[in-house]
Amino acid sequence: MVVAEDLLSAAAGRAVRVDQRLGVDLEPPARRGGNVGRGSGLLDQSAIPEQDAAALVRRGAGGFHAHEIQHRSCDAKAHSHLSSMGAGEIISGVLSGGERLDRSLAAASDLSRERVKALIAEGRVSLDGKTVAQPSARAPDGAHFRIEVPAAAPAAASAQDIPLTIVFEDDHLIVVDKSAGMVVHPAAGNPDGTLVNALLHHCRGRLSGIGGVARPGIVHRIDKDTSGLLVVAKSDAAHEGLSRQFAAHDLERAYLAVCNGHLRPLSGTIEGRIGRSDANRKKMAVLPKESSRGKHAVTRYKVMRELAGCSLVECRLETGRTHQVRVHLSSIGHALLGDPLYGRPNPQVREVVRRLNFGRQALHAAVLGFVHPVTGDRLRFASDLPPDMEELIDETGHSNR
Repeated sequence: MVVAEDLLSAAAGRAVRVDQRLGVDLEPPARRGGNVGRGSGLLDQSAIPEQDAAALVRRGAGGFHAHEIQHRSCDAKAHSHLSSMGAGEIISGVLSGGERLDRSLAAASDLSRERVKALIAEGRVSLDGKTVAQPSARAPDGAHFRIEVPAAAPAAASAQDIPLTIVFEDDHLIVVDKSAGMVVHPAAGNPDGTLVNALLHHCRGRLSGIGGVARPGIVHRIDKDTSGLLVVAKSDAAHEGLSRQFAAHDLERAYLAVCNGHLRPLSGTIEGRIGRSDANRKKMAVLPKESSRGKHAVTRYKVMRELAGCSLVECRLETGRTHQVRVHLSSIGHALLGDPLYGRPNPQVREVVRRLNFGRQALHAAVLGFVHPVTGDRLRFASDLPPDMEELIDETGHSNR
């Protein structure tokens, strides 16, 4: 762990989809919320490549008729590679080499890269008759690929009419200001009443399928008892584009936290690998620098206001690990007030926390900024502190006067 003073406050193999169910909607999306400036586009606007570039044939629930529409001279007997999967699909063709396998397959099949990686993990992708295991392998030039795309399964989560605070919405994504106490997606112990259940109702089931039946549209998460901003993908294109930004740490994410004690220095960087705790498997921990486990994590903090026995701190994430802010601040002796896992209030603020019945970690996702993965617009959203944290700050602020 390091605490340092803060010094800074279309690929050739691509082919056209052949599927009766495919539609193109050119109507501009309706938007709610703020659009701050115009960023550079992330989508390749080059012309659609020729169909024979990957010798692609896609077959779905529409049967062989979908193929015949695009290829009038098609002879069914000449295409033995077209096998039935019921309501599923088979995509086959020839790869151009030189790139990562998942990238090359995505370009050739018109599936998203995340979808291709998921199908590889499920054993549904083969090259020259052999099942593929490594999406990062180099794509062999001229190899024949076959991708089995199973029929979409009904969403495990059910739509529920639960009130949501919508900050922004268009055809591709939605930004929500989540209240504390709401779980993001169904899991053991929380089968319903989650953000996903609410979004399935609000979006009429139209969420990206990349996250699977339990987590449709979910690109990132915040803890149940953390409040604040969250972006959810409605289209696969948005899901893949947002995932790239999260992986590259290109988003702006700032949290406001109330933590124990007074931090020194007043601004700095906390750096340390975060992984599962050996002592308590429900907790994460900062691991030794030489550990082979866990993931590198960086949090930059700045004290916004010193209170009685505690501080209001802004935390900006350079990475996004599970419980990152909670673990990092706890690791330097400044656990969040109300945090049941990583600390408890010091005697100076314990009575205030008890009197207010403040029973969750004092953490709020206050700022979220990113480039819209489809339009290229640069978006930035800010969320006010919720009433319970305002009250906590007000009470500890009075005590400090």
